[in-house]
Amino acid sequence: MIRLLITTCAAIWMVGASGAFAQVIPPGGSIFNPPPPRPPPPPRIEVPPIPKMDALPTRPSVRSTGRASFGDRMSRCMDETAAGGGLSQAERAAYARSCANRD
Repeated sequence: MIRLLITTCAAIWMVGASGAFAQVIPPGGSIFNPPPPRPPPPPRIEVPPIPKMDALPTRPSVRSTGRASFGDRMSRCMDETAAGGGLSQAERAAYARSCANRD
């Protein structure tokens, strides 16, 4: 009977103690520290194309921004303030200037 009790206690102790051995904590560490972040991916390096001796140089194309003229923007902003109403002449002019410069 005692042998069975000792064998059972030893088996329970071995099952319970196996979880504690699996947790290896490095020196100076804590179980509450989160794992370190993953390192960033290496930078992507692209080799520029080699110019040809007989090729003509390419010119960069300049595109217009598609922005309306200042007068058109000012007119639109003045229309917006007229729709709002209730502004004095100075407040209306200040709003229209800031609106036209913003757009």
